[in-house]
Amino acid sequence: MEQRDALRAKADQPPHVLVMTATPIPRTVAMTVYGDLEVSTLSQLPRGRSPIASHVVPAAEKPAYLDRAWRRLREEVGAGHQAYVVCPRIGAGPAADEEPPPVDDNGRRPPLAVTEVAPLLAEGPLHGLRIGVLHGRLPADEKDTVMRSFAAGDLDVLVATTVVEVGVDVPNATVMIVLDADRFGVSQLHQLRGRVGRGAAAGLCLLVSEAAEGSSARERLDAVASTSDGFTLAELDLEQRREGDVLGATQSGHRSHLRLLSLLKDADLIRDARAEAITLIEDDPELTRNPALAASIAALVDEDRAEYLEKG
Repeated sequence: MEQRDALRAKADQPPHVLVMTATPIPRTVAMTVYGDLEVSTLSQLPRGRSPIASHVVPAAEKPAYLDRAWRRLREEVGAGHQAYVVCPRIGAGPAADEEPPPVDDNGRRPPLAVTEVAPLLAEGPLHGLRIGVLHGRLPADEKDTVMRSFAAGDLDVLVATTVVEVGVDVPNATVMIVLDADRFGVSQLHQLRGRVGRGAAAGLCLLVSEAAEGSSARERLDAVASTSDGFTLAELDLEQRREGDVLGATQSGHRSHLRLLSLLKDADLIRDARAEAITLIEDDPELTRNPALAASIAALVDEDRAEYLEKG
């Protein structure tokens, strides 16, 4: 809130609404193109941050690469740094949801779980390291204790779910290994790897996956590994997930009132149309001289959509 107020104070004509996002989701990108938002891009790393190298680890094709990933983590810990290991699922427990079946409809095993992976790492490739566990099912005081221990350097490795995705700042953490990385979205992966490289030492993010080379999941991971540009990744996310309904609450997916227009292919046309619309509204705010257009808008923006836009 204070950061937004500081930015507003710098402007001669401050905006009515200031929206800030570290990793744009498809819907946000769509709104910028369709004209709801004016965009200012901060493309430099924040002060005190270091670059992050990202690589895909094809665990099924080259198991030796995964072995090397664990050795690389141990090297960083040996140099005095810390690491995250992220899993897509919490795992079994007294309050756990029903466990997933052995395989899904595509023949894939269940996603790896924190409560299952942590002991395997402690007994295997990370034996001897100080390992902590963090996930959303832990009591709040226990989560705070684990996070404080990691921030203080009392833990070498934190095995966690996406609870570390935002709001976690441990400059000494230099390595993140994301297991079953293909189970995460593009924006999630970009947010997760932002937990490393937050200090003087460079960061390393390893995306471990069994997705086959040439598959859409693997191509998505390769794209994430190839760039740290959040807007480039948002466009990739948009291409795969679509923008949802920009006149409603659906934030992603193919459900949209647009049938002939593509945000990606027709961006120039959308911008030209926006300029024409601004000129028209300035000249005829109530569209009294354009009754056919007024009728089309009334048919498109029903009461529910009008109420949603008013709230937005």
